[in-house]
Amino acid sequence: MKTGTIYLVGAGPGDPDLLTLRAARLLERAMLIVHDGLVDPAILAMARPDARLVSVAKSRSKHTLPQDDINALLVREARAGRDVVRLKGGDPFIFGRGGEEMEAARAAGVPVEVVPGITAANGAAAASGIALTHREDASIVSFVAGQCKGLSDQDWAGLAGKGRTLVIYMGVKTAPQIAEKLMTDGLAPDMPLAVIENACRADMRVLRGPLASLPDLVELEQVKSPALIVIGDVTAREDVALARIVEEAAA
Repeated sequence: MKTGTIYLVGAGPGDPDLLTLRAARLLERAMLIVHDGLVDPAILAMARPDARLVSVAKSRSKHTLPQDDINALLVREARAGRDVVRLKGGDPFIFGRGGEEMEAARAAGVPVEVVPGITAANGAAAASGIALTHREDASIVSFVAGQCKGLSDQDWAGLAGKGRTLVIYMGVKTAPQIAEKLMTDGLAPDMPLAVIENACRADMRVLRGPLASLPDLVELEQVKSPALIVIGDVTAREDVALARIVEEAAA
């Protein structure tokens, strides 16, 4: 029996129009799709009517399947001769555990292909008009996970500040710890930030404020995942542009 192939496919930030052509074609022909909870229903609707959809959704408090079991599921199905589309929000290799799944496939001798997707940071920034890099404000961008083991022990010094943009994935639940950590590391309390909820979707929200207000902003606005936190002067460029327009009009 011929072994199937595991396709690690990035579903992008939510909008089906932002899928790569390769991802869309694989979805349309796949008989088995193993997907995360963050994949938009509109993307799942692109699957063929007779496709088998298996959710392995994860949340902070509950995992449908532990990662090792997901790896075993993918390998088992491929060994049974089935091609498997492993559909992941954003990009498989940016906080998507795609590296672990690729390693499991290779260790089992199963063919694996990675189909990159637009990561949440790029999608959210583009949809909200925030340039993660800008000649006047930032030439360095860093991605970190705000929800992980040993968060308090990680050294984030230098990741945010003048000339830098910091993008925090999965930081809603740990917003108070994140704000405290960054300010303890020397970041100014008035450093501007944006919280982008449900990026690239119809109910997308962009909330702005200073770093010190992050915990209150998340709590008062009842921000829910998926959401990203972008910290840096680039998040205030819209305000700068509007101020210039007002000044020019007054002159």
